[in-house]
Formats: sequence, structure tokens, C-alpha cells
Amino acid sequence: MAIMGRRGAINQMLSAGAFGLTASLWGNGAHQSEGEEISEVERAAMGSVATDFMKEFGVPGLSVAISHKGRFAYQEGFGDAYRELGERVSVASLFRIASVSKPITSVAIFTLIEKGQLLLEDRVFGKKGILGTQFGKQPYGKYIEDITIDHLLTHTAGGWEKGENDPMFTDPARDQAHLISWTLDNRPLNNVPGEHYGYSNFGYCLLGRVIEKITKHSYRDYVQSGILSRCAISDMKISGNTFRQRAKEEVTYYGQSGENPYGMNVSRMDSHGGWIASASDLVKFATRVDGFTGTESILKPETIAKMTSASAVNGHYARGWQVNTLGNWWHNGSLPGSSTILVRTSKNFCWAALTNTRTVPSGGIDDALDKMVWNMARKVTAWKL
Repeated sequence: MAIMGRRGAINQMLSAGAFGLTASLWGNGAHQSEGEEISEVERAAMGSVATDFMKEFGVPGLSVAISHKGRFAYQEGFGDAYRELGERVSVASLFRIASVSKPITSVAIFTLIEKGQLLLEDRVFGKKGILGTQFGKQPYGKYIEDITIDHLLTHTAGGWEKGENDPMFTDPARDQAHLISWTLDNRPLNNVPGEHYGYSNFGYCLLGRVIEKITKHSYRDYVQSGILSRCAISDMKISGNTFRQRAKEEVTYYGQSGENPYGMNVSRMDSHGGWIASASDLVKFATRVDGFTGTESILKPETIAKMTSASAVNGHYARGWQVNTLGNWWHNGSLPGSSTILVRTSKNFCWAALTNTRTVPSGGIDDALDKMVWNMARKVTAWKL
């Protein structure tokens, strides 16, 4: 009966013409359950939600992982990792995670705070700052020496916001140090630090440099040894920039509306958007900082509470995590060729979903990806989301 159920589901979706992606629902060798069993009917329904999403947004490849009460309940790869060669997405496939890198950087910062090596109130620039006068010309512009670690975590530093003038997407040939100095010298702050929310990729780039200054290790090396290894994660890496620099198991990215996924300096984005990961690895990470008692955390409960408390300026953003009043935390990510999301729900779930394309404008696919996983999870009757 189970076999006939699978065949029936596949035949039904094939007749609907879902881009030839339906074989991946069962054929990518991807699903694996370590926790509660999901019935074949429920699994097929979850797969239908995923393939409908892929069809609507022209997504070549998708990976989804879900944990419940600290144990994997669902892991699945759909579609093409590299369609020209017929390579399929598996649970081991690595994707650029874009701004889902920010929760990882936040956890690294709070690890240093727990060790007594850093305070949220510490200044970043100037003679009394962590980075001192390492970058840019002195004297610094107005308000720059007032910026604290907490301002960077909460996107309240007073400027350097995302958008057309986002420093992190200018002059890809400029290395990180020169980019920081150029920005300090040429992009004055618009607001008093702490008074205005403005989402800043550049601010999280600076947090990476703070980590390097304190630990005397590269950002990548410290996060891999001090954070990811403690979560039993070994495959996450900082992304390369070009097609030829793809890592083993990394998918190929497909731009839409003329976007070029290989025309950016992604490695320069390390601490704000540079990691590649599998969906399963992101879930492993989330379960170690989710604040639930079922799994061992790498941070203290009071630290997690501070990290996920909304700032006074924006009630929907904490420190590296978006939050709401229902007790859910999440972060999405978006780059040409990538749309991603990582979620921790108040009902003891953590999940991640990663794609190898995005639409333009990106908001449509980002919101739909979030809704997709919620709708997939609601197909499992026992979960009662």
C-alpha cells in the first residue's frame, strides 16, 4: 500500500507538469526521520506544497529540514542542484544562505560576551573602541565613535543601510579592509546611534572584524571552531564568488530577470551573508540556541533571552534574529540566486529552507518560502502548529 501511495502521488504530480521535479520527492535519496514518523500520505502532501512553490517561482532546487523537540523529523531535497548535468539536490547539498549568516555572527558575539571578552556597551571605533583607529581617517565623522556592539547587532548604528547605497554591494574588487575604511571616510552617519533602525549589512561586517580583533583568529576559523563544531557541524564554509569556486556539494545558482549570482564578492560578506550550508546544518545550529530544554545549548538561557529580545527601536528585530510576540524567531536571506530562511517556533520546532534562485523583486519569493514551510509542517496532523 505504501508503494502504491508513492506511485500514485508521483503520477498525479507528473500529470500536473511540475517541471519534472516530482521524482525528487522520493528519488533524491533525501528524506530521513530521526524523530516522529510522518505518514506517507503526509509526506506526499508536504512534497506537493514544495513542488507547487517551485513551479510558481521557477525554483530549480530546494532543500528543507525540520526538527521537532530537538530531533530531525523531516529532511528532503527537491529538484536540481546543477540542472545542466542532471545533479539533484540532496540533504547534503550546500547553498549560499545570505543573511541567515547574521544569527550565526550574533551567536559568536554572545559567546565572547559569555567569556567576559566583550560587552554589548563596548564602543567599536576610536581610542576606546574595540577596533580603535584601525580603519579610516581620523578624526572620525560625527557619531562614529558613539557606535556600540549593541547598535551593530540591532541595526541601530545610525546609517550604512541596505539599498542602492549599501556599502557591501559596491566595488566588488575592493578588499574588506579598504571597503571599511572607504565607508567610514565617505559615508557619514545619518542618525544618532541607538535612535533609528536601519537594516545594515555593513554593521554585521564590522561585527566580524570585532570577532577577529578579540579572538586573534579569522572570523571563519573562530566560527567554525568555536560555534559550528560545538553544534556537530563540519561542512559549512564561507562562499566563493565565481562558478569555478563552488565547494564540493554546493549547488549552482540561477539568476532571474538578468541577475548574475556570480557577479558579487560573496566571500567579503562573510559575517553578514557569506556562509554556505545545508538546510540540515542550519537546523542543527538552531536547535543548539533555541532556548528549549530538550537539547544542550551552547549559550546560557539568560544569554539567549537577551539575544532574542526586541530592541527598544524595533519591536520586530532583536540581535541577529527577527522576532514576534508569538515567541517565534527567524531570519531570511536573499542574494541573486538565493532565497533562504531559518525559523525557530514557539512550539519547539526549528526549520530551514534554501533555494538556488530568487525572483526580482525578492520579497515575493522570500515571503512565499516562509509560508511554504509553515504549510508543509501543517500537513502533519500530530504537530498541531
